[in-house]
Amino acid sequence: MGFNITSIKTSSNGAWQGDNPLNFAFPLLIVQTTLILVLNRFLAFLLKPLRQPKVIAEIVGGILLGPSAFGRNEDYMHRIFPSWSMPVLETVASIGLLFFLFLVGLELDLTSIRRSGRKAFGIAFCGISLPFICGFGVAFILRKTVDGADKVGYGQFIVFMGVALSITAFPVLARILAELKLLTTQVGEIAMASAAFNDVAAWILLALAVAIAGNGSGQQKSPLISIWVLLSGMAFVIFMMVLIRPAMKWVAHRCPPERDIIDEAYICFTLGGVMVSGFITDLIGIHAIFGAFIFGLTIPKEGDFAEKLIERIEDFVTGLLLPLYFASSGLKTDVAKIKGGESWGLLALVVTTACAGKIIGTFGVALMFGMAIRESLALGILMNTKGLVELIVLNIGKEKKVLNDEIFAILVLMALFTTFITTPAVMAIYKPARGSSVLTHRKLRDLTNTDESKDQLRVLACLHGISNVPSIISLIESTRSTKKSQLKLFIMHLVELTERSSSIIMVHRARKNGLPFINRLRRGDWQDRVTGAFQAYSQLGRVSVRPSTAISALSTIHEDICHVAETKRVTMIILPFHKQWRGQGDSQVIDNVGHGWRLVNQRVLKNAPCSVAILVDRGLVNGAQRVCILFFGGPDDREALELSGRIAEHPAVKVSAVRFIEKDKLQSDGVVLKPSASKCAEKNYSFSTAHINTEKEKELDDAVVEEFRSKWDGMVEYIEKTSSNIVEEVLGVGQSGDYDLIVVGKGRFPSRMVAKLADRQAEHAELGPIGDLLASSSHRVSSSVLVIQQHDTAHAEEMPVAKVEQNEHDMVKGDGDAGMEEISKEQVEPVPWGNVPG
Repeated sequence: MGFNITSIKTSSNGAWQGDNPLNFAFPLLIVQTTLILVLNRFLAFLLKPLRQPKVIAEIVGGILLGPSAFGRNEDYMHRIFPSWSMPVLETVASIGLLFFLFLVGLELDLTSIRRSGRKAFGIAFCGISLPFICGFGVAFILRKTVDGADKVGYGQFIVFMGVALSITAFPVLARILAELKLLTTQVGEIAMASAAFNDVAAWILLALAVAIAGNGSGQQKSPLISIWVLLSGMAFVIFMMVLIRPAMKWVAHRCPPERDIIDEAYICFTLGGVMVSGFITDLIGIHAIFGAFIFGLTIPKEGDFAEKLIERIEDFVTGLLLPLYFASSGLKTDVAKIKGGESWGLLALVVTTACAGKIIGTFGVALMFGMAIRESLALGILMNTKGLVELIVLNIGKEKKVLNDEIFAILVLMALFTTFITTPAVMAIYKPARGSSVLTHRKLRDLTNTDESKDQLRVLACLHGISNVPSIISLIESTRSTKKSQLKLFIMHLVELTERSSSIIMVHRARKNGLPFINRLRRGDWQDRVTGAFQAYSQLGRVSVRPSTAISALSTIHEDICHVAETKRVTMIILPFHKQWRGQGDSQVIDNVGHGWRLVNQRVLKNAPCSVAILVDRGLVNGAQRVCILFFGGPDDREALELSGRIAEHPAVKVSAVRFIEKDKLQSDGVVLKPSASKCAEKNYSFSTAHINTEKEKELDDAVVEEFRSKWDGMVEYIEKTSSNIVEEVLGVGQSGDYDLIVVGKGRFPSRMVAKLADRQAEHAELGPIGDLLASSSHRVSSSVLVIQQHDTAHAEEMPVAKVEQNEHDMVKGDGDAGMEEISKEQVEPVPWGNVPG
């Protein structure tokens, strides 16, 4: 069906009036956008197990929608992607591209690039130069071999080929590094810095290529025009950096961090600036996206202005508009143009040259700077990552008629292949050493039994953001002894790495203080309020604070936590609960950071090399001046009692210890637990499957309590409670308001009293029965809660259980060893938990 572009209407009158919506611009755009988004998300889901970046799914999705696959059906192409609709689709996609390049400019921190040093600059320079030079040879062969390639000026063709082969995709590389856990390594640091250099150089080269390419006729023009375009482009950059950058700093200062929302006028001013900058560079003769990129560079990276700006626009741009650009690129890519052995040979030549030039150039210089062979090779492969910038270059080349259909298809497949192989190749060649340290202090009880306990307490405190800082400082301050013991505090700010540009902003901020992970203290570099707050706290003395930032996907961030805990030989990890209470009484509001962070806590509990404490914060801002420890017995409760003893050393903290014992020490209501494979660990409490000697455990409990009482006699209030209903007793303590903090053990080896709660419906199963009671949002507990799990590799395996009530004379007799035995579903004989009376 033929259409006159000037006669196309925006919207239809509807099917009831005889109109086909697919013959009108806006309804067809909706259908095209929906199809593109659904296909991209489906491909991203399929490629996720291969650890591929989202850009791969978007490029593949675009190619599939085009003449290479679905487009072979002419009815489909004429109905869904008719030729008259392409200007509309490409216009909307270009708006998304314009703002995406603005976001890329926001991601790049020029001051961070300057600090990266000679090594990163040298690697980036050679990583660009060698493939760019190799592009000369490839260009010569393509012009001689591909029909129509020699109709373009040689200079234009060489520059476009050189840029296409030498680009490194900075945003894509950052996410690959995070996925592979390489952000914290020397390779990751150098790769990020080199890619940033490379990004800036790529845009300069692209501006050069566009200036030389001319008006899209494919014909050569006067060199004087190209010179004028370049000089005008340089004048534009100088104008933006000298005049607009200070203006944007002023705007950023008008939006202080205390304000959560940026004034709408500043948002409109900034978005308008993107449009105007794009128009000016288009007027000059350089592509509009160059202006948007430069404008992004003028936005100051310190403070929260850039991050808040990104949060306002990036989801709409990267989630909705940008996939349209990949689709429009795919609709221009016809793999069928690559036919015959000669064409496929040219594809192999281009891919080999691109990989060899980038990898060899980077590899050689990295060796010269003293890097190991494997690290140098991994760095070369990482720098070979392509992405959106590559497609932008190719699309502009096709638009300017510098690249014909066959060369365009060859270069798109080259970009796809080089990006796809990055992750598996690096995983095969290089895996950073994460060797085990000699761990001597894995739980608090170990410190008590060594002569070095005066200076060995190391704590790793994790937090999600600034809201966790007051409660963590209050807890640490309570455990800080006033004696000569030194507390070493490692702070880890947990940041989820997503496809959002704000994640890359965080990478830059972390790199300002050295490695992305463990920041080195430098004056003037404390831009992050989280680390700044702990720097101020460290000035109090006797607390050595080392801040760090873990930037990773939620599915793997627990590996970073456990790795740092292992290498820094920490005794305890403190994790924030995924819910946080704000306000008082009936006006309390619960902030939930999400189920993903709850899963992070569960994974740390399972894999941690030391004891773990989860802090349920209900306003622990003014310090834990009144602390209560609830003791039922078992390894976790003994660890909780040990921590309470350290808190008792603080003269400003009043500690109470409540030990629960069986009423009248009767054991006639014995409780038997057995593993239950049919129960869900999310909704049911899990207990350790390890065997323990119940008599020995009882002796240990009595000894620890007696030691605690004798050591803190007169300083700690000790209470013994005998109750038949511990739920009421525990909630009574929590609801009383007498305590700022209640410390409990997780109870993986429950006493007989706690075992009675095994079949209760769990709200937060990872906290154990008592911790869950106190953390539940429905019980109106006013105190903050600290749930502690003692580290022991023998107790790591846990399973949900089924509870069996049974009289003692019916219980299976044994030799004193008890626990949950691994039993099959067919086995009906229950195994007794043990005889711990209190």
